[in-house]
Amino acid sequence: MIYELPSKPGLLKFWIKLSGDPSEFPLNARIFHSVCLISIFALSYNVPFNYLIGLPDIALASLVVLLITGALYYASRIKKRVSESILVINVVGLLLFIVNYMLNSGLRGPTDLFFLLFLLLSIGISPVNQYKIWIPCNIGIMLTLNLVEYLYPEVAPVTYDNRFSQFVDHMSAYAVVAAITYFCTDYIRRSYEAERVSVAEKSKAIELQNDRITVQNQELERLSAEKSKLMSIVAHDLRSPLASIQNFLELLTQHELEEKQKLEIESDLLNSTKNTLSMLSKLLDWSKSQLYGVNPQPEYLNLSEAFETTLEIEKSIASVKGITLDYYFDPAITIFADSEMMQLILRNLIGNAIKFTADNGQITVRAETALPNCLISILDNGIGISLDRQAGIFSLNADSTYGTKNEKGVGLGLLLCMEFIKAQGGDIWFQSQPESGTCFYISIPMKDSNYI
Repeated sequence: MIYELPSKPGLLKFWIKLSGDPSEFPLNARIFHSVCLISIFALSYNVPFNYLIGLPDIALASLVVLLITGALYYASRIKKRVSESILVINVVGLLLFIVNYMLNSGLRGPTDLFFLLFLLLSIGISPVNQYKIWIPCNIGIMLTLNLVEYLYPEVAPVTYDNRFSQFVDHMSAYAVVAAITYFCTDYIRRSYEAERVSVAEKSKAIELQNDRITVQNQELERLSAEKSKLMSIVAHDLRSPLASIQNFLELLTQHELEEKQKLEIESDLLNSTKNTLSMLSKLLDWSKSQLYGVNPQPEYLNLSEAFETTLEIEKSIASVKGITLDYYFDPAITIFADSEMMQLILRNLIGNAIKFTADNGQITVRAETALPNCLISILDNGIGISLDRQAGIFSLNADSTYGTKNEKGVGLGLLLCMEFIKAQGGDIWFQSQPESGTCFYISIPMKDSNYI
């Protein structure tokens, strides 16, 4: 059963202020303060009540207890002398109840109820390691008093004038004990439930924090792996073509070569330089995306007009290998995309198709509407993608490969294409059969999704 806190925020805040904030005081101290407050209220009633029913000595004793309780509350709650106050209340409480037993008719009075109540309070307010002191003391004192009175009845004379006074005193004592027991038990259970909920919330918060740390660690591991991959690319893939350029230049400067040989070397040197520049461009584009993030600036683009120049350049490059690049974009098709990113995506995909297509091959680029998107396809009849490479083709772990003319890549082109197309709300995928060619598909929105 879950015990809810009082529904009146004002009253609850006032009581918390009196008993102590959980951030300042432990549970047993707050219980002690609450017990003191309840005892002060009860004794404030008990002093005039005992006096009116003809028990002035009990009224005086109650007044003394009231003053002591108030002083201990002040010392613990205001001065924060909690441990000393709890120790004093246990000692003084037992002594006062011994006096009350003797002055209030012994076994015939209600002091046994007060001893039982004080036992409950001692358990509630004392540290756990002190239970073995105060519980035996309470029980031992009560048994001793009963035994002494049984053997020597005159030590605790009857102080009631009549049976009615005894009846009223017993009923009054029982009501006070029952009320204090209820309030203390209820407060303990409420406090326990609040502590349990607080612990559960803290535990959940710790679990969420651990999950975030785990995700962050995984991200750091991924970034570390990407950095290692990047260093590997810089150390190996870029060093190799630069070494080739150096060798070509050494041949040209140190040896007398025939014109035909010079032309062949110059052609190889040009191709090597182009490949190196392409790799550097991809490397810089990827590094920029990792450093600053991918932030597309989409706009409405007429597909045919925006990419005509790029396609013509790629067509010229393809012709060097004798590859036919056939393309057609419907002049009516408009897309909502970032022009520079789309240029890079098309250059990468068509460049790959050229690289992996043998001489005299065929590449076909088409665009069609597939509402709400435009679907662009780049189909070649090249060497295709091996089955073991297809699963990781869009990741940084994809190995760089050589084209049909030993063109070298860094394995970043398709990763860039994936990041850029996803950032624009599009998609990219492919179909490929080894030795039978490959077809890459780009799906890109035709309208701003915020206004569709």
